[in-house]
Amino acid sequence: MKNSMIHIDSYEITDNSNVFIIAELSANHNQDLQLAIDTIKAAKRAGADAIKLQTYTPDTLTIDCNNEYFQINQGSLWDGKTLYDLYKEAYTPWDWHEKLFAVAKEEGLVCFSSPFDTTAVDFLERLNAPAYKIASFEIQDIPLIKYVAQKGKPIILSSGIATKEDIELAINTCREVGNDQIIVLKCTSSYPAPIELANLNTMLDLKNSFGVQIGLSDHTYGGLVPVVATTLGAKIIEKHFILNKSIGGPDSDFSLDETEFAEMVKNVREAEKAIGNVTYELSEKVEKNRKFARSLFIVKDIKAGEIITEEHIRSIRPGYGLHPKYYDQIIGKTISLALERGTPLKKEMFNLED
Repeated sequence: MKNSMIHIDSYEITDNSNVFIIAELSANHNQDLQLAIDTIKAAKRAGADAIKLQTYTPDTLTIDCNNEYFQINQGSLWDGKTLYDLYKEAYTPWDWHEKLFAVAKEEGLVCFSSPFDTTAVDFLERLNAPAYKIASFEIQDIPLIKYVAQKGKPIILSSGIATKEDIELAINTCREVGNDQIIVLKCTSSYPAPIELANLNTMLDLKNSFGVQIGLSDHTYGGLVPVVATTLGAKIIEKHFILNKSIGGPDSDFSLDETEFAEMVKNVREAEKAIGNVTYELSEKVEKNRKFARSLFIVKDIKAGEIITEEHIRSIRPGYGLHPKYYDQIIGKTISLALERGTPLKKEMFNLED
């Protein structure tokens, strides 16, 4: 790992940190500012650490053209639209951003965005965005990545449509301008994404290949994939968030509502507890339960001076007697005192070798 600690606002992203959970607002505001504000507040209630916006206009992403090249016909939720019309429906007005950043701050959420051109980066710089996300379909926009990386802030790269060579080029672009605060998110750019295409082991290869922190940008239904990603070392989970699916919109189908998102957060946090640390220390409760382990007991009355045979001792529960490892040493020894059935054997009764 080239940079083992990355700061996004007050959050530390390290190998040992908790997962940084991002609620992606995306288009789930339906061009209604109050709906966007209410969604941010709901994301906080649901347990998100951050809210992420997207900063573009239809004209910064594409051109208003309806020839065959600009028609969406990929078997997606948006087939039949032009790119321009989709982005016009989905974009977050720039004059909302300052208010949304302020609401997020009041709620205790980190707020940042995905810029889609240099004017968006300049705009977000004026809002003191603490980090930048490069969207999946911008992974090949090396001039944009370079411009973002030069700001010296954490840069989150989504790998949705990227080959390994694309990812390597993007990472090297950041490092060449002195920015090693890089997190790469495994992403499947399908909306929604089939669970069998998640291929979460790719995260581990990204970490090993490039020495970066890893995470997940998830478009599958539900919250299972983020939990599995957590167990594999994801340090960021990003999931589309919607106040209520009944409002519709371009991203509503694969977004989580407040109840679903809260359940995902709960399960991610429980997964973190289950992962824990490498330890062989026994808790107080487990230590008590060792009393139910096996140990050596007298199972047939024996007189003083008798030779101990297999009929006299057994390894049984509970664990108040000698460790069973001494069994072979004790067989054939002469006992110096009479012992009744049910008596635990003790080390002081014998001359034993450890």
